[in-house]
Amino acid sequence: TARPPVWDSATKGSLFRVMMASVASAGRAVSGVAARATCGAGSLPVAGLATSAGPQLTVESMNQRVRGAAYAVRGAIVVRAGELEAKIRAGQGSELPFDDIIYCNIGNPQQLGQKPMTFSRQVLALLSCPTLMDDPRAAEIFAPDAIERARKYSAAIGTGGTGAYSHSQGVIGIREDVAAFISERDGFPCDPASLFLTDGASPAVKMMVQSLVAERDRDGLMIPIPQYPLYTASLAVEGGVAIPYFLDEDKGWGTTVEELERAFEEAKAGGKTTPRGLVVINPGNPTGSCMPADTVRDVTQFAADKGLVLMADEVYQENVWRDDTPFTSFKKAACELGLLDPERPNSGAPGPRGSLQLVSMHSVSKGFMGECGRRGGYMELCGFDKEVAMQLYKLASISLCSNIDGQVMVGLMSRPPRKGDASFESWTSERDGILASMRRRAAKLSAAFATMEGVSCAEPEGALYAFPRVELPQRAVEAAAAEGVAPDALYCMRLLEQTGIVVVPGSGFGQREGTFHFRTTILPSEDAIDAVIERMGAFHSAFLAEFK
Repeated sequence: TARPPVWDSATKGSLFRVMMASVASAGRAVSGVAARATCGAGSLPVAGLATSAGPQLTVESMNQRVRGAAYAVRGAIVVRAGELEAKIRAGQGSELPFDDIIYCNIGNPQQLGQKPMTFSRQVLALLSCPTLMDDPRAAEIFAPDAIERARKYSAAIGTGGTGAYSHSQGVIGIREDVAAFISERDGFPCDPASLFLTDGASPAVKMMVQSLVAERDRDGLMIPIPQYPLYTASLAVEGGVAIPYFLDEDKGWGTTVEELERAFEEAKAGGKTTPRGLVVINPGNPTGSCMPADTVRDVTQFAADKGLVLMADEVYQENVWRDDTPFTSFKKAACELGLLDPERPNSGAPGPRGSLQLVSMHSVSKGFMGECGRRGGYMELCGFDKEVAMQLYKLASISLCSNIDGQVMVGLMSRPPRKGDASFESWTSERDGILASMRRRAAKLSAAFATMEGVSCAEPEGALYAFPRVELPQRAVEAAAAEGVAPDALYCMRLLEQTGIVVVPGSGFGQREGTFHFRTTILPSEDAIDAVIERMGAFHSAFLAEFK
């Protein structure tokens, strides 16, 4: 049977108070609606509701914060790519100068041919059809440790199986595996009660933005530029303020405390913005940069000194391409700096040399698993008191729970086969093969950009992307202005129309004024990457010739 989370009496009391307050609030809201609905001889309309038969939701009448949010990774260029792909599938693409669409706009490894990990899919198959575990033929198809893991997770999930809701923070048995992974990685303990299993890392980001923006149009988060547009989109919807700090392109997209200080002080100087959190993405998206350990510590100390909640997006921690810059977690740095209690880093207690509130996020979508469609991730809370944790639990419970298949994938990422297990050699071979291939493709792509006229690209140190800078002719800039689009958006749309390759303009991530970039993944297979490079190179030369 499923094991319930372990709550002490104080925590139970806190949770009870939170839930009862929510019920009381909901009751007052329902009572108010009922009172309005029954007035006037007991007939509708309810006060404040329109009676017109016309459409009640239009782009003019909808929440304009939703309308104003932008997410370039799946913007106009991707919409156009879908139209072209539909034409090709319908047999109507004979006039196009290409016969397929190559989606380099998003880190979606399996879409571009990456194979899933055998062990994880075997476990998932067994959990999806649990009768297979007791079938005498199972041993002929599934590895014995896959069957053993499926039995373990089946017991942890409970009698409802993967089709039932779990605890709102996720299955406790899976959270225990995640906690063990974090403890082994960092050398400091992790309490499973501090973990929230989420549908990828994105819901964790949204949950924290929703919680931090208490005063609309005033409370803000410091965001790296270039940034992953999830952050600015989430802030736009919640009414928060994006406080940009620029990464240093000339230093491999490095993060400096001097730039953090500038952004922080400028935000406060006007008296209209309150910085409440600091977002860091390491390894970097879209830049492909990796923070050295010293920088991780400096940024951690800065957040503590300024009283900022540190939001650490660490979903690419397995994707590190330089041996001299290994991944260092912000939790490890915080514990070593004495900003968290090293014995109880997930508690609200201060460390011996200060205090910090830290949210760390990870996902099965990236790394070597590439299970984007499974939507599995987690966030870990460090330095938050129980009352805050209870409010976040309430927020998670509104969505009931994350999907169970995704939770299982997070568990398998966190607790892979170990030496001596039947699947250890195959898991290790598949993992190492995927990561080595990614490293080769990253190097090949950045080397190709270096040969293109007017293109420069910092060699990706990690993550799944390259972010080249393109010097665009003035005539191209003027043509873009005439079309009402950003110059790099014009470049990327032309690239799609002429090659079938989908990339994202740098303007969708933010960039210094007067510079132009685009983001491409390194994910086309090794069999396909040379053709992608050839198409890009031919297009670039033709584009420059047209607009010079």
